[in-house]
This record gives sequence, C-alpha cells and structure tokens, in this order.
Amino acid sequence: MGDRHSWTAVPAMAQRARSVLAAAWSCAVTAEGGREEFIGVHTVAEDGRVLLHLPDDSMLTTAAICAPRGEPSAVLEFADVAPVPVRDRIRARLWMAGWFAPEDGHLTFRPTRAVLREPGGAVVVDLDEYAAAEPDPLALAEAHLLTHLADAHPDAVERLTRLVEPDSLHGAVRVQPFAVDRHGLTLRIERARGHGDVRLPFHRPADDVGQLTERMHVLLTQASTASCPRALQRQRTEGDR
Repeated sequence: MGDRHSWTAVPAMAQRARSVLAAAWSCAVTAEGGREEFIGVHTVAEDGRVLLHLPDDSMLTTAAICAPRGEPSAVLEFADVAPVPVRDRIRARLWMAGWFAPEDGHLTFRPTRAVLREPGGAVVVDLDEYAAAEPDPLALAEAHLLTHLADAHPDAVERLTRLVEPDSLHGAVRVQPFAVDRHGLTLRIERARGHGDVRLPFHRPADDVGQLTERMHVLLTQASTASCPRALQRQRTEGDR
C-alpha cells in the first residue's frame, strides 16, 4: 500500500540544491585527471561558485594548473545523507558540471549545469535561480536537531504519528525523523518490507531554530488532540505480549 505524501510547502529546487551544498561534508570530483573524493574541502560563495581547498598532491590541482586553457571541465557530486540511522539514508544527490580555474590558492568551480535527484526523480536546476538562492536557514542545524529529536524525544516522535494518515502507518515497525526544513518535518516510516516518507508541514515557515521550536510545539499540540493510530496501537499491544 502506498504512502500519501503532502508536497505542500516544500523548498524550491534551487534552495534544496544550495542546502545540499551547505550541509554536505564530502564531495566527489570527476575530471580529466580521474575521480577523487574529498572531505571538508569545499565552501560555497554567495553567487553559488564552489571553492575547493585541495591538497597540493591532488590530481585535480595538477590538471587545473596544466590544462591548456587553464580551465578543465569537471563534474562535482554531493550526497544529502539523513543524520538519523534509517534505511536508504541518501535523501538526494546533486551533480554539477562546469569549469575549474585556479584562484588565490584554491580552485574555483563555476557550474554550467546542475541536476538534483530526489526519490521523486531528477530535476535540472535553473542556474540563475541557483545563484540567487540561499540555503534553508535550518540546513546547518538539521543534523543536530534530528538526532536530538530521535535520541532524546522518541515519545514526541510517536505522538507526531497521530498526524499521519492511518494507511501510511499500515505495517509500521519504526518511525524516525528523516528531514526538517523551514517548511516542515518529514518522518520515515519503516515496515518489515519497504519504507515510506510522510511530511508534516508547519503552519508557517521557520526562519531560525527558535521559530522551529514553536512550530514543533504547534504540531505536538495538534497531535495531542488526535487519536492514536490503530496500527501503532496494535504494534504496542503485540509487543507487550
């Protein structure tokens, strides 16, 4: 049985791409010199250029210096990984094609094409929108927020399932917080076979962690007035036997 998804109030693709870039710790680079994977070497300029601070022995650095035009082509790949341990933790992948150029001790990457792949499929990101976009204001805090919710407040996560359509909870064996942005919280519903995601939208966007706390309190208040899903009632009853 399929899950019912709520796709209202979600970040635009350009903002999703910028959020993936902002939060990613690692990146893979495929260029003329081969493929290399790096951890903690990239930053992003306001206009969307990716700055790579690479070790001197990197093949990519050598390719950039020795390229006839001084601007070798390359493809960068970034993965958006869920901070809470769940099945299929890769939430999205971002691929960016473009050109490198040495600049002030680092390599500057200027994208000419960007593709964001999520479970619903791949989308080409408009480069003008990408350059003008900013990361979600919760992107850098998301990992801490979700792991704290999962580890310290499992009772709150269970209460939030009261806001989920009963059909989506059919056969559920575990529910975990999967993603959060300024527009809403996504829960990962795992079953004995397969899994699905359900989004709980906030009543208005959250621009910082303080506002997120208020939005979560609103969801929990709404959940407190809702009935406990029968699927989870049966699950708890069977577990107590």
